[in-house]
Amino acid sequence: MERLLFGISGLPLGNGRKFNYASAISYLKEFELDAMELLFVRSINVSDKNKDAILRNKLAHDFYLSAHGSYFINLNAETKEMQQASLERILNGGEALSKVQGRSLIFHPGYYLNSSKEEAFSSIRNNLSRLKHQGIDYRLETTGKGTQFGTIEELVSLCKEVRSCKLCIDFAHIHARNNGSLKGYDDFAGILQYVSGELGRAALDDLHIHMGGVAYGVKGERNHLPLQESDFKYLDCLKALRDFDVKGCVICEGPRVENDALLLKRTYERL
Repeated sequence: MERLLFGISGLPLGNGRKFNYASAISYLKEFELDAMELLFVRSINVSDKNKDAILRNKLAHDFYLSAHGSYFINLNAETKEMQQASLERILNGGEALSKVQGRSLIFHPGYYLNSSKEEAFSSIRNNLSRLKHQGIDYRLETTGKGTQFGTIEELVSLCKEVRSCKLCIDFAHIHARNNGSLKGYDDFAGILQYVSGELGRAALDDLHIHMGGVAYGVKGERNHLPLQESDFKYLDCLKALRDFDVKGCVICEGPRVENDALLLKRTYERL
């Protein structure tokens, strides 16, 4: 990647206008944003019926597309059949994303359930190793609750062992998982330094990032909030991204959608 792009998760608000993915691309480009994360969380909503219009607008506007995979993925599920079903959901999401020349499929790898952390890691690693190449990046997302597999250390270790996988750092999830741990610049810089030290400079040159306001408690993430109504230190986060010369894509999540994404982009450009 040549620079840091900014975009949204899902469809924009648009002052009450109705959008589909194709029309949202045109609107977001006019709004001076660069990217959108398609939501495959409950169903895959790219099909042969709408893929041509999405692809046409993506190419016309030089727009970055990613997708968030199914919520029903657990590569550490209790049975092999359930693990296989999770793999198929990942592959189906990748196939749909490739139809519109999207770049990254983001997903939560699984849950610990009754396994030890070591057993969960082994199960998830073995299943990820079975993913076939689809011309897209499989991005493992840091998770927001202690019951979910997906600390930054776990995912970095998986990326080192499974070559087809890359990292998605959800800073809001890290903040929430640890009951408000990201208190200032040094915390964000420490994460980026760790990633660079373990995965090399290349990881920071092509990084997928989620950012947004988040409500949380001792058990982790509760729900998304508007950035300026949360305690998420987005200015410190953006300063760390600038100082480490991070390139890739920042996807903003939360109820203000494109408004908060543009806030992030404009703030970053002023640093």
